Amino acid sequence: MVDATTRFFEDLDRRGYDPLLAKSSGTLRLDLHEGAQTTHWLLRVDQGRLQVSREDQEADTVVGISPALFEELAAGREDGVAALLRGDMTVSGDLRLVLQLERLFPSHPDARGPRRRFHSYMEVR
Repeated sequence: MVDATTRFFEDLDRRGYDPLLAKSSGTLRLDLHEGAQTTHWLLRVDQGRLQVSREDQEADTVVGISPALFEELAAGREDGVAALLRGDMTVSGDLRLVLQLERLFPSHPDARGPRRRFHSYMEVR
């Protein structure tokens, strides 16, 4: 069974382009830390074009987070900005890229407002 983290990144890679990121470019490496083990995901964004790999390379932005918390983000049960403000994840580099990518995460199932409607619309298409 594939976890929400793998599903999230595989979906981004299959998507190939996302109009929400049409004005964004950069690289973001996600370091999932669990004890002595670190798993890496590298996301390249070039004016909305997305490419995902499992490489441990230099990036414009590096996010450090636990696998459990990222799983919650990828499933829409947690908010990335709130986790950042609580200190549950670290960011080094270009914070703007993190804030732009936050739009790609699903919203909480109980959320109301335009973002929830947009994601629901995209899921139906």
